Amino acid sequence: MQNLTGNWFIKEEAAISDYGNLEEIFERYDFIDYHWINASQIEVAHWVRFKCTFGCSSFGKKGSCPPQVPSVEECRAFFSEYDQAVIFHIAKKVERPEDRVLWSREVSKELLKVEREVFWAGYHKAFMLFMDECRLCSSCTGERESCINKEDSRPGPESLAVDVFSTVRSVGYPIEVLSSYDQEMNRYAFLMVE
Repeated sequence: MQNLTGNWFIKEEAAISDYGNLEEIFERYDFIDYHWINASQIEVAHWVRFKCTFGCSSFGKKGSCPPQVPSVEECRAFFSEYDQAVIFHIAKKVERPEDRVLWSREVSKELLKVEREVFWAGYHKAFMLFMDECRLCSSCTGERESCINKEDSRPGPESLAVDVFSTVRSVGYPIEVLSSYDQEMNRYAFLMVE
């Protein structure tokens, strides 16, 4: 890493057992409802990929959604390279369906700021999974290679075959299938940390 004068320096690794500094970052961005888990608690399942493939209107239309993402086995291997993760619980009730897109975009931008600050705090493997599909751009090319926002684009947990329902229920978080937009959404983003 280079400092402002152009001199190279190595940032001291933050102690893995001391997450207080990271929690200050989360709370600075108003992510106050979160839960630390062992990364091995993240459940990866083939059925999630099948739901993306045969039930989601974004399949093949987003550069961070299937089929533009690694295989389920590669996703499982990715998660195994981490010791810790943070689940962020983000609840919201929207008036109109189209409000969800704008809200999701703004939350994703804030989540990216958290990821960057965690990285700068010495956690070089920090990686955020958005609470939704990537919605940073108003339209998507559908191809990872032609993404105009490669640096900021991130997948949602379902894109990486995460069984969000089982994973968040295992730590006591609420989640249900919603039948209408007048119900409060319980959305979850994941920050991978080591």
